[in-house]
Amino acid sequence: MRPLRTFACRVLPLLLLTAAGTPAAAQEPAPDREGLGTWITLGTNAGPVVVPERSQPANLLRFAGKDYLVDVGDGAAGRMEQAGVQSRAVDAIFLSHLHFDHTGGLAAVLGLRFQTSARDPLTIYGPPGTRELVEGLLASMVPGVTANYGVEGAPPVDHRAGITVRELRDGDRIEVDGMTVTVARNTHYSFPEGSAMAQRFQSLSLRFDLPGRAIVYTGDTGPSARLEELAKGADLMVAEMMDIPLTIARLIAANPGIPEGQLQAMQTHLAHHHLSPADLGALAARADVGGLVVTHFSGWGPRSPEHFAYLSTLSAAYPGPFEIADDMDAY
Repeated sequence: MRPLRTFACRVLPLLLLTAAGTPAAAQEPAPDREGLGTWITLGTNAGPVVVPERSQPANLLRFAGKDYLVDVGDGAAGRMEQAGVQSRAVDAIFLSHLHFDHTGGLAAVLGLRFQTSARDPLTIYGPPGTRELVEGLLASMVPGVTANYGVEGAPPVDHRAGITVRELRDGDRIEVDGMTVTVARNTHYSFPEGSAMAQRFQSLSLRFDLPGRAIVYTGDTGPSARLEELAKGADLMVAEMMDIPLTIARLIAANPGIPEGQLQAMQTHLAHHHLSPADLGALAARADVGGLVVTHFSGWGPRSPEHFAYLSTLSAAYPGPFEIADDMDAY
């Protein structure tokens, strides 16, 4: 399998870690051969607690001259501009699930698309419920669209034109502009199998098979056999990781009046529906992926001694190259 490929988005090159968790020699950015694509981590912070140094979860996949958003957390539009991509130029959007930290920037992207008179079609792919979400966002735009720029007699503009939604479910496989996209339901939701809620909502992981490599994006998930199978042999896995006890402590500190029932539900959700460093290392090793990029990160920062414990835990389980990404890193 190919090693982890890096594409310089910042001046500093990617720092790979050895299996011992110590810094390896810095590598020069690899040339972007046709068919490999580039994955840019626009936003890398796990919600719901916001931090100033990281935007909410969002990614940009650039392939064959096209640009695809993969999740659209708050701050995505600004990060896209940093990457040299305007909202009007997005070719498609993929949503892993419908939690607000992964969809909060979609309204801005749709609004900017209208304001810049985008004419190219836009397809939004996502799990069940995506159509309802997009319809709601488009409905919320009606007052602003109707008033538009406040010029009497200006012709009306259909802000829905060209926007389509395609909902995906576990096991679906589609062809999009020369790449194959396969989705698998993961364990971010634990509604009982066959229940009405399990039918209505799914959290999806996505695999992008490009001509030159395969990239798997976990989205939010706990340990998942379906995800492990989806990721088998992928060249790159972009995965969530959380320090769950620390995240719970931060959540309580940010919401001192949170009702007890809501707190218990959140604690259960975080404990069972997300990946700890040990969980992620084991998943990456079993899936035998060529490289691992950690995003949707909630934990101590790189200057904290506790941060190195994450690196040691990952490297103890997973022998391949890995990195905890920052916003605007590219691979």
